[in-house]
Amino acid sequence: MNSQLTAMDQAHLQRALQLAEGGRGRVSPNPLVGAVVVRDGQIIGEGFHAELGGLHAERAALADCRERREDPAGATMYVTLEPCAHEGRQPPCVEAILEAGIGRVVIASDDPSEKAAGRGPGILRDGGVEVAFAAGAEATAARRLNQPFRKHARTGLPRVALKMAMSLDGQTATAPGDSPWISGPESRDLVHRWRAEHDAIAVGIGTALADDPLLTARIEGARQPKRVVFDSQARLPLNSQLLQTLDQAPVLVVTAPDAPVDRTSSLREAGAEIIPATDVESALRELGRREVTSLFLEGGRALASSFLAAGQIDESRTFIAPVLLGGSNSGDGSAGRVVALESTTEQVGDDALITARFKEW
Repeated sequence: MNSQLTAMDQAHLQRALQLAEGGRGRVSPNPLVGAVVVRDGQIIGEGFHAELGGLHAERAALADCRERREDPAGATMYVTLEPCAHEGRQPPCVEAILEAGIGRVVIASDDPSEKAAGRGPGILRDGGVEVAFAAGAEATAARRLNQPFRKHARTGLPRVALKMAMSLDGQTATAPGDSPWISGPESRDLVHRWRAEHDAIAVGIGTALADDPLLTARIEGARQPKRVVFDSQARLPLNSQLLQTLDQAPVLVVTAPDAPVDRTSSLREAGAEIIPATDVESALRELGRREVTSLFLEGGRALASSFLAAGQIDESRTFIAPVLLGGSNSGDGSAGRVVALESTTEQVGDDALITARFKEW
């Protein structure tokens, strides 16, 4: 049941939410989870799920109690997701909580997966532990923390985030011979961080042919995402950077069921995995079966339009760069790039207003 929490309860849940972020990019398909153990208003242990296959947050927090030589018996545990009651890569967390003698557990959000769905809290209550669920800001933050996990648990599909960059005059591609980048270096650095946080990156075959991208996260120590090319007729060149760097991350090619057999066979022999799919949703379902809970959609106006038409874009992240490119949306104009001397961005209702100055008089 939901409970009216005290200001202290809320503060400890907020700390648990901060801790949970420590596992971002390293625990999927598991959720991000943080936990804090408190006795007499003082934190005596805290932890988070740091890597796939490693200790869950609750067990990490209890281990921290032991490191601090603190006894958690009778203490309150604050956790961002309901404790698990099933055996997976780790034993059930409810067992550890009961063995430690925790007296109260405050939970920020439910676990919607079929193997969880309230089992853990029920076992804790049966074991004499007081269980309270948060409501309000902390509950909302905990649900938002794990949107890919929650969507995958409920639908079997990955959560899709669309990234776009455009100029002030609406161009999404640069002219031949120009720099391929529209957005600035800081934005590109941020994109690499986003890549590392997703299970897979997707582009269309047009982008793959035009840019020959690597689609890796250029961050030291980052877990590399799977690389997905939507390529209905299996046209991805065998000498592409994607296929030449299979030692860095796998490549999955989504083709139409009627794609030429000789091409799909060649791609398989080169090391790519072929996923025949009839439409966007069937492709996403196949990715979901491969434990892809989050997909970062990076390249191709046509691919983005297909996902939009299928109702499969959950979030968009759009950079608007202070440049004018001229020409058509294909970036084939001859006007050339005009970079703003300075620009400002402000909120106007629901819109972002970018004011750019191109000349100094």
